[in-house]
Amino acid sequence: MSKSNILLIYTGGTIGMIKEADQPYLKPFNFKNILEKVREIKLLNCNIETISIKDPIDSSNISIDNWIELINLLEENYNKFDGFVILHGTDTMSYTASALSFLIKNLSKPIILTGSQLPLGDLRTDAKEHIITSIQLAANDIKIKEVCLYFDNKLYRGNRTTKVNSEQFKAYASFNYPELANSGVDLIINKKNILNSKETKTSFYKKLNNKVSVLKLFPGISKNIVEHIFADNHSKVIIIESFGSGNIFNDRWFLDELKRSINNGKFIINVSQCPKGTVKMGKYESSEELINLGVISGKDITIESAICKSMFLLTKNLNFSLFKKYFEHDLSGEIS
Repeated sequence: MSKSNILLIYTGGTIGMIKEADQPYLKPFNFKNILEKVREIKLLNCNIETISIKDPIDSSNISIDNWIELINLLEENYNKFDGFVILHGTDTMSYTASALSFLIKNLSKPIILTGSQLPLGDLRTDAKEHIITSIQLAANDIKIKEVCLYFDNKLYRGNRTTKVNSEQFKAYASFNYPELANSGVDLIINKKNILNSKETKTSFYKKLNNKVSVLKLFPGISKNIVEHIFADNHSKVIIIESFGSGNIFNDRWFLDELKRSINNGKFIINVSQCPKGTVKMGKYESSEELINLGVISGKDITIESAICKSMFLLTKNLNFSLFKKYFEHDLSGEIS
């Protein structure tokens, strides 16, 4: 059998830390020596090369510039490798997976992000299994053609994930889309759930617009705070995290603020605070007027994906009708 060529990309995070037996603290290890730290990788039927972003960082510091750096690395190496595994800190991995899913169109190869709750040098680490299985999935004969996230024995569509736990190994969930693969005694690929692009040419985009803000509703929210956010001259998109199936409180002052902002050219998107379920504007009286005002439905999108999708669409300089059309349309498997 011919060997698959896999590129392992390191961005930083817990997975790249080790703890020496005589030291109480964690420290980063030389990523070039990962094959020595995870000797089991040599048993895989793969040719593996490693590369790191210029300045590995804690994922809490991830930025648009880091995402564009990743896009450049992927584009430069795209024709040299059969699959890619990105090692990433867990705090913002769902954001990065979402961003990459919009910045790369018509993928023909797997890009799998993974990380760990415990560092590679810890005796109980989850890092080794995550790295090994991610490489196996990236090299699998059943070609996965999308940006994925692998964690705790499950492969997810990346732009459907949310980090839900900072203390357990089960750190991620995909509430509105089933797993792409399950790793147990056997590695089971759920073929019917995998995105299948019919296009042949892969395209890489290198621009995002960060004129996006988020307003999370809660009972008793201050009118002054809401007015301040809607009056923000920088933001072009305001994502409202609403209640339940897309409901808001229908105080006249709030609806007037929505109307004024939309008339001033802002795009208002309705995303539910509930991790499972979908926005159904008009189902209840409290959300019926949103349709008439021109509020955009986020359907069952995650907040991470909604932010990244907005940043991507803003670079297209779309009018309201087209922005609404494309946001409510599935671009990369992010909505049902």
